[in-house]
Amino acid sequence: MSDVEASDVADYLQNNPEFFNEHLELLEQISVPHPSGNAISLVSKQLELFRSRHHEMESELNDLIDIARNNDDSANKMHELTLAVLEADTLDVAVANLDEVLKECFLTDFFAIKIIAEATSDTALTNVFVNSDNEGLTHFVKELTSNHASCGRPTLAQAEFLFGAQALEIQSAAIIPMAFLEIEGIIAIGSRDAERFSRDMGRLFLTQISEIVGTRLISLLNN
Repeated sequence: MSDVEASDVADYLQNNPEFFNEHLELLEQISVPHPSGNAISLVSKQLELFRSRHHEMESELNDLIDIARNNDDSANKMHELTLAVLEADTLDVAVANLDEVLKECFLTDFFAIKIIAEATSDTALTNVFVNSDNEGLTHFVKELTSNHASCGRPTLAQAEFLFGAQALEIQSAAIIPMAFLEIEGIIAIGSRDAERFSRDMGRLFLTQISEIVGTRLISLLNN
């Protein structure tokens, strides 16, 4: 037996799982080292492993539930935003609805939208439109050329262009480009909380906001 390797014993036990059923007395006789320095029985060790694995699985399940809950919450918010823009029959109403739903459902503090085009004659929101040669747009070249949203604390120049007199209150913002063939512009969501829109946050829902809002604005502007 002195020539028997530990791997041989492990292989034998793995291939003969009924071994301990036939030798129950060994379960209490075999001792297993414990981190505390004390020896415990194989049964106790097995129970300890089961408990540990149970806690791990319970933690994993709770994480999955939290993710599902967050996804449901995000989906509901996007549903509310979609309804808000679909219900609007004019640009003015669409902008007002967006401002309301973003503050109520997404708990944001500030909202701004800029459309790169000449102002239409049937809207009072002349500040929404900017000409393509507007110097302020130079602060958003990265977003407009890449068509990717950016998050974090905006520069003062960006905040002033988007939020005007409220610029100094903006501690973080999501700058969402609308870069489509039929419309180009910027949607901006600002917050007084510096952590609300962090640089490492996901961009999926921001992209969806751009697509939903941009598609509806194209329809309204072409009416």
